[in-house]
Amino acid sequence: MRYLQIRSLWRLAVCMVMVLGGPSAVAQNVSAYSDAAQNWLRKAIPSQPVGGAANLRMEVLIGNLDSRLRLAPCGNVEPYLPVGVRLWGKAQVGLRCVDGISRWNVMLPVTVNAFGPAWVVRSQVPAGAVLTESDVVSSEVNWADDTNPVLADRGAWVGHVATRALTTGQTLRQGMVRPAQVFQAGAPVRVVAQGAGFQVTSDAQALSAGVVGQLARIKMGNGRISAGVVLDGKTVQIDL
Repeated sequence: MRYLQIRSLWRLAVCMVMVLGGPSAVAQNVSAYSDAAQNWLRKAIPSQPVGGAANLRMEVLIGNLDSRLRLAPCGNVEPYLPVGVRLWGKAQVGLRCVDGISRWNVMLPVTVNAFGPAWVVRSQVPAGAVLTESDVVSSEVNWADDTNPVLADRGAWVGHVATRALTTGQTLRQGMVRPAQVFQAGAPVRVVAQGAGFQVTSDAQALSAGVVGQLARIKMGNGRISAGVVLDGKTVQIDL
């Protein structure tokens, strides 16, 4: 019994020495843990989906752990991505000790940048204005500066309306523009009804305003009311 008590006290003393080790030992441990996180991130980032992105130049900046931490040496530190966290912009990577006298779990701040071409506002664009190609210029930006997706495709903003005032240097992102209204309720439209192997066109009257890509209600010549997708300023498509 006395042997077991002495052995338990000895293990407790060792543990305390490891946890409360000197500053140099702690610095070495933290440096090793940061290296482990860096290596893990190099493999993890390519698997992160980035909508609309192609050939982005990724950059990872490792932050610092809380200087007040005193982490016990660990034989195996396992980096992981906390639930709900995305490796995009400012984020956190978890580090947990899975093989050590003292098990611990800490969060390491990281910044993930993604540089690539995008459309940037050339000069001030007032809210409600229709965007044209002369309003923007192509430039390399950090896609990860904002969580809203970048509008990389011209078709996603050319001819669209600014939802708010856009300032010089802003990157065009989702939420900054919306499709323009192309006809008013009461306007005459052409209806293209298509099914398997056939297509029929006819005239109709719009019962609601038309926005490209969205549904609009129409009244056919026989009085029937239907709805279809607005293709342009004069055409509505109905799938049969």
